[in-house]
Amino acid sequence: MNKQKVSIIFSFFLLSIFLLPVSAELKIAAAEKATNTTTHDELGRNENDLGLKAGESVPAFESNTYDGESINLDNLLANGSIMVIFYRGGWCPFCNYQVRQITQAFDKFQQRNVTPVLISVDNTDGAMLIKEAYEIPFPVLSDSNLAAHESFKTVIELGNSKYEKYKKFGVDLEAWSGLEHHKMAAPGIFLVNGEGQVLWSHVALDFKTRPNVEQLLSVIDNNLK
Repeated sequence: MNKQKVSIIFSFFLLSIFLLPVSAELKIAAAEKATNTTTHDELGRNENDLGLKAGESVPAFESNTYDGESINLDNLLANGSIMVIFYRGGWCPFCNYQVRQITQAFDKFQQRNVTPVLISVDNTDGAMLIKEAYEIPFPVLSDSNLAAHESFKTVIELGNSKYEKYKKFGVDLEAWSGLEHHKMAAPGIFLVNGEGQVLWSHVALDFKTRPNVEQLLSVIDNNLK
């Protein structure tokens, strides 16, 4: 087992000790009580001008699936509209709670002919862990090289002091991404139609506050006629 995989598993272990899981069956801790719901007034906001806006087209990109297979934007759009969810990484309990919510509501997205797509800078080991932990039935992308992040304009970079602070809490971002760029996604969500046009977007730096599933389904209902 390589050093990066050991570090990732150790991070999960620390989360299981220090963070409250939402249910006993989950393998990755998810902070339900600490996760706030985005208010109606804040929904659809692009904080600090991050993220593609409604009406813009997604630039072509090529990334990887959780199992290391190459995938591009055309592949993702092959079956129609997608809802792209950028999460900080499998080490983030707030992201994991959101992933759990969306996974449990997958049938409701299917009924609307929309496929969720999860993207983070996690390497394939990290993406595989979250895919298997939640038995996620939709695409999970490992975008360590930031191709999709840059196309959607969600990249944020941690300074050295914050990077070291994360390491003290057992989260080694270099191990998770497999690279040394110390970059990750601002939590963002994009509804994209089959032609690659953004219909709605939301990007916020407050990682503890997220749109809930009901809000996301309403966004789909209001934007895909």
